[in-house]
Amino acid sequence: MRWLSLRLRLMLVFALVALVAAVSASGIAYWLNRDAVLTRTQDAALDEFRKSLKDTTGALPQVPSCPDLQDAARRMADNTQKYQVLLLSPTQGPGTCPAASAPELFTLDVVPKTLRTAVNDKRAVDGANSAPYHLYWQRITKDGTPYLVGGAKVIGGGPTAYMLKSLESERQDLNSLAWSLGIATALALIGSALLAQAAAATVLRPVHRLAEAAQRWGDGKLETRLEVSGSDELANLSRIFNRTAERLEKRVEELSAREASSRRFVADMSHELRTPLTAITAVTEVLEEEADALDPMIAPAVQLVVSETRRLNDLVENLMEVTRFDAGTARLVLDDVDVADQVTACIDARAWLDAVELDAERGIMVRLDPRRLDVILANLIGNALKHGGSPVRVSVRTGEDELLIKVRDHGPGIPEEVLPHVFDRFYKASASRPRSEGSGLGLSIALENAHIHGGEITAVNSPEGGAVFTLRLPRDSSPVAGNGDADSPGAGGDDGKEDPR
Repeated sequence: MRWLSLRLRLMLVFALVALVAAVSASGIAYWLNRDAVLTRTQDAALDEFRKSLKDTTGALPQVPSCPDLQDAARRMADNTQKYQVLLLSPTQGPGTCPAASAPELFTLDVVPKTLRTAVNDKRAVDGANSAPYHLYWQRITKDGTPYLVGGAKVIGGGPTAYMLKSLESERQDLNSLAWSLGIATALALIGSALLAQAAAATVLRPVHRLAEAAQRWGDGKLETRLEVSGSDELANLSRIFNRTAERLEKRVEELSAREASSRRFVADMSHELRTPLTAITAVTEVLEEEADALDPMIAPAVQLVVSETRRLNDLVENLMEVTRFDAGTARLVLDDVDVADQVTACIDARAWLDAVELDAERGIMVRLDPRRLDVILANLIGNALKHGGSPVRVSVRTGEDELLIKVRDHGPGIPEEVLPHVFDRFYKASASRPRSEGSGLGLSIALENAHIHGGEITAVNSPEGGAVFTLRLPRDSSPVAGNGDADSPGAGGDDGKEDPR
């Protein structure tokens, strides 16, 4: 029943309970009435038969003639219970005379053998048994009609008498009662269905409102509240829902304020760092140009300052890019791009031509943001070169609506416990390697750039060895591009995420 709706389940339960109750009550009523009707008819007929047998046989001779028995049978059949009589007795002539009030209907063959045996069975008279013969009865069906058959033997050598009473009228009465109870059961079932519908509507209306409110919650409308009326369990549930919604809304507002404050801090910090970094970068460029003329003792320190300044520049640029994604201000600037040319330009600009194998057909045109595609490719390829093993192979395939770019290296692969975290920001697989040439944001930024195109990046280990990063992008990102001007350039170059390998 899991696939049935709650309304239908409630109605089915109501209907089942009503059906069981109605059928049980009707069955009990039918059997009680049946027993009462048959017992009343049976007792009345047997009592009158016993009394008529005593009165009639008392006037018969010790050895009656066949006409005497026939006359006695007709007199006994003239009764209020409308039963027929069969008398059996040795007569003045040879043999036994069967005298029946209705010979065509009631013969000795109609009487069951078991009943005849019981009637003729003589029992010893003692303290528990006051007479040698007793009155016995049995219900039978003859030609589809129910009958009551009774029999007794007159004490003192009198005749054996049997009675046959039709129970057709009683059967008709019981059939009428059964039809009435069946109609009552059907009406009860219909009434229970209507009550179930009303009850389900009463119960499910608040549940439906609760579901709609929860849906609005899911849509981000945390100001949603339920109207509360009454004091039952559903009303209490609505109050709990409202209290939870109020607390959640306050909590979300607090977290949103903190998040906005954090974003502003990072953005402001990154912006403020750019001015001094520009001056420092200019100085380090001068120092780098004069490195050959510097004291050999000072040259390593100068080279360290130069490399760390570049790394700090990359980190600030990456932080600003991440801030745009978090603030939702990143926008696509779409253009028609030849994928093979774009990948080649990315590799050539970073002097990776000797270390990267490209498998791409010329003329594969897609519509996307070329700068952001360059950022994605630079991070994936640079990460593979830095942490994997050469050669790095880049393959480009297209489907009907999808662009598929795979970047595979020949390194040791990524530990399975680290795979779920390779796109996390600043994730370090080992505490012993807290520093690297990259900022630890490269793969995260690549993934965000894929998402803004409506695409995805996944990372797996190849069975042949090495890691495989798969970029999936739509061939046309216009439906997800939205409106807006191009945002400022983001992280590029060979800044890769700290890889755990």
